Amino acid sequence: MRRRTLLTGSLAAVAAAGVATATRSVAGTGPVITVGSKQFTESWVMGELYAQVLTARGFQVVLKSNIGSADIIDRAIRARQIDLYPEYTGVILQTFAQPEHMPTTAAGTFRAAREYEEGRGLTLLRATPFQNRNAVAVRTADARKHGLKTVGDLKRLGKISYAEYPDNITGPLGYDAIVKAYGLREMKVRPLNIGLQYPALKNGDVDAADVFTTDPQLRRYDFTILDDDQHIFGFQNVAPVVRRPLVEEHGSRLTDPLDEVDALLTEEAMQALNEAAAILRLSPAKVADRFLRANGLK
Repeated sequence: MRRRTLLTGSLAAVAAAGVATATRSVAGTGPVITVGSKQFTESWVMGELYAQVLTARGFQVVLKSNIGSADIIDRAIRARQIDLYPEYTGVILQTFAQPEHMPTTAAGTFRAAREYEEGRGLTLLRATPFQNRNAVAVRTADARKHGLKTVGDLKRLGKISYAEYPDNITGPLGYDAIVKAYGLREMKVRPLNIGLQYPALKNGDVDAADVFTTDPQLRRYDFTILDDDQHIFGFQNVAPVVRRPLVEEHGSRLTDPLDEVDALLTEEAMQALNEAAAILRLSPAKVADRFLRANGLK
């Protein structure tokens, strides 16, 4: 098994560069593969990881970064404007397949998402260990003091305040859904824009907060993520969505390097990569290059 190496503080010494938002050629002289990514930092970084590792294995890669939302990039791959892109397994089900009942495990979510994509001439490769999903965070000191392990344990605190970004208060993964699923009727919402929940929770302005599990801020604060034992947040591992004819044509030459990259992407690793790009302001291309070289993939 390949050893995982995280990015370290040495990244801070690398000169920052702008985020790519257009089509570019990564290099290579072999078969042409077009990689796409969505419109946010984590997807840019993963698009670069895929593009660069395939280039290192002899493919000629065209990278189309910042294509857009799940709907837009899905149309792009079905129109053969791109050949593959990173997607969240839960998003595939929630946005496109829309089953009557969502799976209750990560493995079940992956299987259902792959089955759906294969019905459209696409497929999924292996999923990452990490998930980027909504979660409820509390201060670790409070978790220890009150024995907080699950979201439902917040009942022990009585009246508390909960930081939620405004667009998600009434959504299926937001404040209203949490209150209903866990019976937290004494938990009051405090609307805060994304990012502001972290200092608010750290400073004690709120007692709990909606976070994303690969946010780099989670590396900087002493917070505890509570277990969502009612599974209202679903499962959001990432897997490459690939046009199936390409897998049939190139086989393991295409799939193995992508599987190797995704196997390294734990939650801790993805937080570090996001931190390097979003906070240290390194280009996604540089972040991906350093990670791949550190792990012997370039």
